[in-house]
Amino acid sequence: MRFVLAVLLAAVCFGTTGTAGALGPENANATQIGAARILVGGGALAAVAGLTLLANRHRASGTTGASGAVTRALTASRPPTTGARAVGSSLLVVVIGACGVVAYQPMFFAGTSVNGVAIGTVVALGSAPVLTGVLDWAIHRRFPGTAWIAATAIATCGVAVLGGATGAAGPAAATTVPAPLGLLASVGAGASYAVYTLAGKELLDRGWSPTGSMGALFGLAAALSIPLLGTDAGWLATGPGLAMALWLGLVTTTLAYLLFGYGLAGLPASVVATLTLAEPLTASVLGLLVLHEHLSPGAVTGLVILACGILTLTLTLAARRPVRPAA
Repeated sequence: MRFVLAVLLAAVCFGTTGTAGALGPENANATQIGAARILVGGGALAAVAGLTLLANRHRASGTTGASGAVTRALTASRPPTTGARAVGSSLLVVVIGACGVVAYQPMFFAGTSVNGVAIGTVVALGSAPVLTGVLDWAIHRRFPGTAWIAATAIATCGVAVLGGATGAAGPAAATTVPAPLGLLASVGAGASYAVYTLAGKELLDRGWSPTGSMGALFGLAAALSIPLLGTDAGWLATGPGLAMALWLGLVTTTLAYLLFGYGLAGLPASVVATLTLAEPLTASVLGLLVLHEHLSPGAVTGLVILACGILTLTLTLAARRPVRPAA
């Protein structure tokens, strides 16, 4: 259950993202906010990974050569597959995952800015578990299991009810149907999430540590995000702008993905993606309490159904034998 709890805590951190962005400076666009988040959070994750490696450097001192330097720096105590081909393949996975991280940011914030925090988050995260399970099944032929299908179906129904109810009311979401481009951006965020979740799981399966895999993905993403910040980022020098960037970076990225990586080490990627649907629950509650977005009786019904789906999966996992982590 510690893996489940880690993912749920990560989801709560994720759920504050949209609200933090909405409370930030008005002149900061979605691309800049996403870039700032990854620059701060990805850089911190890479630093944490580096410090962890330095503390454990003697444990991997027997590996030599260029490929050994990479594997020592980013792997767990479980011996990974070494060699130039294996290292090159792992680096390709890192690049693909980092591109997913970078793509997620502007798409997520674009969706929330068009459709409101609640519905933007719901659509992005609601599509992620289904896309993750389908991609994992297609790539690795890993059937997610009937329990996952049932729980995800329940949760997705809750997402649909919540999304429809939230899109029909509330000051942030207005009183019209959400713009198609906003919905497309949110679904794109869900697909990007699936890509970097599966990339992280692949690295863990190859013997990388949770900290090392997350540090590599988000460290590279931080470097790729620099051009996205642009030159007109004066809002970062303001109090609200700096506070938003630090919260998004250190809480919703660094802390959240350390927890996420730990949970991913002990659970299938499809299960992790479904458990992170606790993020829309958090975002909806914050949208109600902090941003004063109206939640109709239909939206409350959607939240209850969504919670039932997460609870179903959690109880199913609790009934199984413990799974050993990758590190």
